[in-house]
Amino acid sequence: MKILVCISRVPDTTSKINFIENETQFDKSGVQYIINPNDEFGLTRAMWLKEKQNCEVHVISVGSVDTDPILRKALAIGADQAFRVDIKPMDANQVAREISDFIKINDYKLIIAGRESIDYNGGMVPGMIATLINANYVSNCVSLEVNQSNFKATRETDGGKENISGTLPLVIGGQKGLVEEKDLIIPNMRGIMMSRKKPLTIIEAKYQTFQTDTVKYEKLPPKGAVKLVNPEKINDLIDLLHNEAKVI
Repeated sequence: MKILVCISRVPDTTSKINFIENETQFDKSGVQYIINPNDEFGLTRAMWLKEKQNCEVHVISVGSVDTDPILRKALAIGADQAFRVDIKPMDANQVAREISDFIKINDYKLIIAGRESIDYNGGMVPGMIATLINANYVSNCVSLEVNQSNFKATRETDGGKENISGTLPLVIGGQKGLVEEKDLIIPNMRGIMMSRKKPLTIIEAKYQTFQTDTVKYEKLPPKGAVKLVNPEKINDLIDLLHNEAKVI
């Protein structure tokens, strides 16, 4: 069995976010990029499945040459092959169609993606892929076991969890819980050296058009001043929550 892990390139969470050109473009200057954390949880789970079932793990991303370093990191973590669709991703539909066509050609039965990227938080690509390739789909996935052509998975729901079983092909939108943060694989020197010899294949994009466009970005408004209330004056706190914060 071959497992395909979808990887996206996102700004490091410590990076300062700014916008340019009348708030229509993301300012990339000085920004460090990482593997999307939700994707990295999925990649680590794929490595566990690889050890158990002796399968191959491939990674794919849609992006320009700037995406290659994170694909090389995925290879250093343990992926066997990497693929990059050579086009700047403009919307979720475009990304999903590019990856879906690749899946159909290569007959992957298990596709692991992050539930959403931490930059745009769209959460649309995994579900779109599942629809386009006619596969089962588990969102917000926090547990996954595969036995030949069958799977058992657990997804988070509001206030609880849902256990699901079914047959491959399967697409999951993974998140923390597939593995814990302490279990994420840090590439060692041997992995980094081996990653340089592993194939990173560039794929020509098929879809040059997109269906959505960014009109404008807006930052969150600055936080307001904090009001301290004497713990002995509980009525003052209730009044502020009711009349100013309007939360009760």
